[in-house]
Amino acid sequence: MAKPGQKILIDDVSIETVPAYNVNKFRSPGHPFHPKENEMLGFIVTMNGVRIYHAGDTDLIPEMERFNVDVACLPVSGTYVMTAEEAVESTRHIKLKVVIPMHYGSIVGDDRDAERFKTLASCEVRVLSKD
Repeated sequence: MAKPGQKILIDDVSIETVPAYNVNKFRSPGHPFHPKENEMLGFIVTMNGVRIYHAGDTDLIPEMERFNVDVACLPVSGTYVMTAEEAVESTRHIKLKVVIPMHYGSIVGDDRDAERFKTLASCEVRVLSKD
């Protein structure tokens, strides 16, 4: 089982496992939906010199300040993951060229979360069509 901090090489693709957890989203007081000790994962995938971060189910976490990536897929729906506003704050910690909002419109959140994120973010945002 993969844990945060591992690196995997598959042909010319490098995959780094990074932490994904909650700091302010709780199922009950003191019990986060995604506790750090569960060692849940996000991924940084490097292909052809491009580094892509898939955040997974996470809040804005201190580890993000160390990520050096070109593109990020960030959750924006709140409840179990970052809100649009928290995701915008995470873009200030991660040096990005492009960010793609995700985790909205199915379990919680809706298209307005992605649009609010796009309006507030200071980097390039691409909202992907669900079609």
